[in-house]
Amino acid sequence: MTAAVLVASTGGHLSQLARLRPRIDALAGQRVVWVTFDTPQSRSLLRDEEVVHVAYTGQRDVVNVARNAWRARRILRELRPDLVISTGSAIALSFLPLAAARGARCHYIESAARTDGPSLSGRLLSRSRKIRLYTQHRVWSDDRWLYRGSVFDGWHPAPASASPDVRRMVVTLGTINYPFRRLVERLIAIIPAGVEVMWQTGATDVSGLGIEARASMPNAELGAAIAAADVVVSHSGIGSAIAVLESGRCPLLVPRERGFGEHVDDHQRQIAGELSARELAVSKPLGALGWSDVLAAAGMRAESAEPPAFELVRAR
Repeated sequence: MTAAVLVASTGGHLSQLARLRPRIDALAGQRVVWVTFDTPQSRSLLRDEEVVHVAYTGQRDVVNVARNAWRARRILRELRPDLVISTGSAIALSFLPLAAARGARCHYIESAARTDGPSLSGRLLSRSRKIRLYTQHRVWSDDRWLYRGSVFDGWHPAPASASPDVRRMVVTLGTINYPFRRLVERLIAIIPAGVEVMWQTGATDVSGLGIEARASMPNAELGAAIAAADVVVSHSGIGSAIAVLESGRCPLLVPRERGFGEHVDDHQRQIAGELSARELAVSKPLGALGWSDVLAAAGMRAESAEPPAFELVRAR
């Protein structure tokens, strides 16, 4: 049996690849090996899969891109994959060029977060004519960046209902290594007394704010908390948004801002705008966030839809 290697950073990149996998016909009948980081998310999401863990690679992390390239040589030599697929981010730079040089069919699917053009990783990988490139937004597709659909094609908005009495709430900031204390402080200021809140705060320091928070938790546990909540407020990360949509709910998304040191750039505004346009989320900049926005999100629902196949180019 030939092998296919699926490569993704944890967080939204891994969530997207896991969600897209059943739509990729080229993976049928293949032994699938995942390459990602060792985190509660990957342990939970890939618990029944064959997984190789590599060093965490952050944004613009040249050192670990090079370190994982050495690991990639050994992994690719042992597995001899016919097919390598990645949704990024920087970990794709460690694997795809080497796999392409070894003759594997290589495909890079840009994150749905990138609504107006490729990321830095995508731009670097586009220099290789041996790597097939895909965008999840038709508006910037061309002869190099092919459009085959979006990870969000699996949902459509359900009719809105009257906003429920919000008694249980989940706040999730993902696990990216950037703080978002401003959102926590704003929510503490607007959440009425008596609302039970589960806080998942990642790298955000919440000391002195008088709340009990967890940095991270397994996918299954977070999913159960989201399903039991009346509403979910989230940073505008792809992985967090997918987790909420999978519960049949629509999140209230608040984008991080580069100017406050909350991310490497402002692409979270693009995610929020895309899902808001699809009527799958309420989007609000932090400075304008109010309790009425929380109630609006609480009244929204998402329904599952049968997405089309994500067809990879077959030719090398």
